[in-house]
Amino acid sequence: MANEKKIQLSGVIVVDKPIGMTSHDVVQIVRKGSNIRRAGHTGTLDPRASGVLVILVGPAVRLSEYVSASDKRYQAVIQLGSSTDTFDADGRVLSSTSVDITEDQFDEVLKSFVGEIEQVPPPYSAVKVKGKKAYEMARNGEEVDLEPRMINVYNLELLEWAPPEAVIDVYCSSGTYVRSLAHDLGEKLGCGAHLTGLRRTKSGRFTLRDAVPLRKLREAFENDTWQEFLIPSAEALADWPAVILDKEQLEIVRHGRRIPGDPAMGKMARAISEEGTLIGLLEFDPETNEWQPKKVFLS
Repeated sequence: MANEKKIQLSGVIVVDKPIGMTSHDVVQIVRKGSNIRRAGHTGTLDPRASGVLVILVGPAVRLSEYVSASDKRYQAVIQLGSSTDTFDADGRVLSSTSVDITEDQFDEVLKSFVGEIEQVPPPYSAVKVKGKKAYEMARNGEEVDLEPRMINVYNLELLEWAPPEAVIDVYCSSGTYVRSLAHDLGEKLGCGAHLTGLRRTKSGRFTLRDAVPLRKLREAFENDTWQEFLIPSAEALADWPAVILDKEQLEIVRHGRRIPGDPAMGKMARAISEEGTLIGLLEFDPETNEWQPKKVFLS
C-alpha cells in the first residue's frame, strides 16, 4: 500500500490563480503544502492575471515540455484610446486619443488577427535578448529589440462592447502574448489600446471547471485533504492516444524496450497500465512499426 501511495503522489493540480500573485508564488505554496519538492507550472501567468494555472507535482514534472506546449484560452479586457510602454495598465501612457470606432469596425479588425501571424513580444517580458531578460533591459532604459515569432490565433470573439472598453475571448497557441495582441489591435484601429484585465479560462485540456481556488487549496493543505485535488498524470495529456499495456508489455516498456505499434495512432501516445496509471510516453518509429519509450515514469 505504501508503494501505491507513493505512485499516486504524482499528478496535476489545477489552480485558479488570484490576481496579485506570481506563478512561482503559487508553486511555492504547493511545494510547502504538499511537502513535495518537485513541482512546477506549465506556463507563466502574469501577476495581474487570474485563472487556470496548471501545476505538475512529483514525477509528473517530466511531462512539462508537452503540457506547456498546449493551447490556451483567455478572457481579456482591452482599453481603447491609450497605449502604454508595457502594453498593460502598469505602464506609462505613451499616447491618448478619443475613441470613434463602431462595434462592427472593431470586430472586423479583431478578426484580421485570426490565423498564423507574426507577433513581437512586449518589451516588458521575460524573453531573453543576448542572455538578458527583456524587462530588465527595459527597466534600465535600454532599447529592447525583440524578434517577431510565429503564433496561432485560432479564434477571437467580441464578448462585450462598452467603449472605450471591449472584452474579448482569445483562443491561441502557447507563446501568444495577449498584451501584444491588445497593443497591435490598438495600432491597427489607429486609436491605441492596452490590456487592463486578463483571465486564463483554459490551458490544454484543463478549464476553470477543473481549477481549485487557491484559498480552498490552502485549507486542504492544512487539513491534509489536498490529494483530492490531485489529478492523475495520465489525464495531463488526455487528448493523446493511449496504449493500454498488459502485464508483459508493462515490464518491457518500463525497461525502455520497444513494443509493436500502430501507425494509425499517430506519432506520440501515452502508455497506460490496465489500472489507469501513466507508465510512460511512446514515440512511433515508422521504419520498424514499433513504439519506442521516450519517457518512463516507473522504474
